[in-house]
Amino acid sequence: MQQLAVFPQALDDERAYDIARAMRDGFDRHYHLFRETSAAAKQRFEAADWHAQQRAQRERIEFYDRRVEEAAVRLQAEFAAGELPMDVWQQVKLHYIGLLTNHHQPELAETFFNSVTTKILHRSYFNNDFIFVRPAVSTEYIENDEPASLPTYRAYYPTPDTMRETFLRIVTNFQLVRPFDDLPRDIGLVVDAVLAELGDFRPRPNFQVQVLSSLFYRNKGAYVVGKIINGFSETPFALPIVHGEDGLLEIDAALFGEDDLLLLFSFARAYFMVTMEIPSAYVQFLRSLMPKKPRSELYNALGLAKQGKNAYYRDFLFHLKHSSDAFRIAPGIKGMVMLVFDLPSFPYVFKVIKDHFPAQKETTRELIKRKYLLVKQHDRVGRMADTLEYSNVAFPRERFTDELVAELRHDCASLLEEEGDTLVIRHLYIERRMIPLNIYLQEATPEQVEAAVIEYGNAIKDLVRANIFPGDMLWKNFGVTRHGKIVFYDYDEIEYLTDCNFRKVPAPRNEEEEMSGEVWYAVGPRDVFPETFAPFLLGNPAVREVFMAHHADLLDAGFWQGHKERILAGVVHDVFPYDTHRRFQHRRAVPAPLA
Repeated sequence: MQQLAVFPQALDDERAYDIARAMRDGFDRHYHLFRETSAAAKQRFEAADWHAQQRAQRERIEFYDRRVEEAAVRLQAEFAAGELPMDVWQQVKLHYIGLLTNHHQPELAETFFNSVTTKILHRSYFNNDFIFVRPAVSTEYIENDEPASLPTYRAYYPTPDTMRETFLRIVTNFQLVRPFDDLPRDIGLVVDAVLAELGDFRPRPNFQVQVLSSLFYRNKGAYVVGKIINGFSETPFALPIVHGEDGLLEIDAALFGEDDLLLLFSFARAYFMVTMEIPSAYVQFLRSLMPKKPRSELYNALGLAKQGKNAYYRDFLFHLKHSSDAFRIAPGIKGMVMLVFDLPSFPYVFKVIKDHFPAQKETTRELIKRKYLLVKQHDRVGRMADTLEYSNVAFPRERFTDELVAELRHDCASLLEEEGDTLVIRHLYIERRMIPLNIYLQEATPEQVEAAVIEYGNAIKDLVRANIFPGDMLWKNFGVTRHGKIVFYDYDEIEYLTDCNFRKVPAPRNEEEEMSGEVWYAVGPRDVFPETFAPFLLGNPAVREVFMAHHADLLDAGFWQGHKERILAGVVHDVFPYDTHRRFQHRRAVPAPLA
């Protein structure tokens, strides 16, 4: 009798182990494909195949959900996973932890486990017993011991006399096949910039340069990322490598310090392609360069968006536990499509699609979700805020103002569940909080107004170069970051530039048309008349003066149509994540030979 009693338990344990192993295999397949397409970025960069790079960027974002779906289907087909008792799922989790003991991406594998499990189980089981609410496997000091593997970073030990040779070795160690136009000259410019940044320094015994072993590929650039250590001082740096006009490679600039790196890794830019065996080690290194940057945003920047979401949510729960302020309706002009709320002490906003829209908003919830996905997959060129998309998020009701709850019930009832002391929002987006540009302009000095209006026009022009027409260009749809950058964040009317038809307003044919207050000419669904932007944007005389001095071309249909034609012809524009005055272009006249 004892043997008969034990046998089902042993069978359940074996089944739990098989499920855990199938789950791990599903993750390993995902990360193998992720690494494969990231590693291929080097060949695409050297071939200047920018369209393939853009396609790979879009497709890589979809990898994760596909592998989660595959794993869930397999577990249902082979193990009827959705019908298993909960004690088996507890065993599955324990076995899974054991399988990750020597794994190189344990934190990503835990997140994959959560994604598959929550796809199979009802959310009432989403607790610490069945998913990884907190990490179970440490990511500290993971090492890749395979003989042919690269370390996370390389360390170089220059002397003041060997700085050029050291930086030459740093660049050549990446083994780029496409030749440089004049690498000794570029290294000379880099070393001059390094010495200017370090100032009158004395090398300490630990003087070294540490450089991450993979280049960071994005858009049309490849970036060397590292830091210079001297005594107690650490200087972050990045070296952008680009294709020159003749197709040969050039080091385009030298970026230094946390602020330069924060702009390079901004939440308003597309994800990098990086070849990493141990992602947590890359994140740890990058945090030493940018301590203010949350881990969640660094995982996002590395293309690991699901891990970024997981890390963000853990930060959010921690903040809730250690704060007491209330969620409220976000300051600013209320949107017609989104209900936006925030927690004053937390630097993010929460956006929920409303159930009903005004008549002038010819859209649907599904169409809006597609617009947000478009932005996620597109090169955001530093001008479109990244969003984190969540389903079934539980909030404590006591932390919501009554006014906010009333608006949620009125505008978003289909997405709201009230369960005792908990509010569950079935679908929402989360974005970094910025100062709405319309509010910023009301409070700004004349100098700040001028700078902001110029930046606003630059933001639109960057979007144009990236084949994006923002649609609604009102000031309220743009935000100001702490670095003074202008970023677009309202996507419900966004379109590809190449899908729009830019037209001049036809001349009136008679006095009746000239005096008419209504649109008297035919307008197609994708027709845009840029000259009509002025009445909505330029009511403030101070704003109008600056705008017309710097960006009057945005009111000309020819400007927009010209960019559309160039993009349709295959042109991929350069958009640099640093100011143009930082570029070495104007300093290349005299070659700088190696010492």
